[in-house]
Amino acid sequence: MNQPRDRVSVTFELNGLKVEREIPVRQLLVDFLRDDLGLTATRVGCEQGVCGSCTVMLDGVSVRSCLMFAVQVDGSEVRTVEGLAHGAVMHPLQQAFWDNHALQCGFCTSGFLMTALDLIEHRAEPDDKEIRNALSGNLCRCTGYANIVTAVQVALAQKR
Repeated sequence: MNQPRDRVSVTFELNGLKVEREIPVRQLLVDFLRDDLGLTATRVGCEQGVCGSCTVMLDGVSVRSCLMFAVQVDGSEVRTVEGLAHGAVMHPLQQAFWDNHALQCGFCTSGFLMTALDLIEHRAEPDDKEIRNALSGNLCRCTGYANIVTAVQVALAQKR
């Protein structure tokens, strides 16, 4: 009889680089990114997929990394907030957040950035209602969200 395996090998692309690791089958993606790979900008918030702090892009779509096992990214492309900037040059979305004061303590910022990235990569001209709806799954305890929405609008305008 075959014994269940405790660890498996995964290969995927992370922020443009190939990653090959042997990992525990039940390790969450957020824990793998933070603890094993040192990408700590992906935050652990509610651990239930509610707050959005752990949002990353998986094959071009935003997902909650606290709700996924790391083995699920095998053969996929993962992008974290660390993969947005090009060296010292911030991604236009990051720059828009900076310029428009769309962050305060910063805990939720990476999740908002990745959620907003999904929106601006998939919707050419979302209106304010669509922007607010897209961001509604991310929680922030510091801001009133107005500057976050403004930052997304600015990034969309720059994209055009």
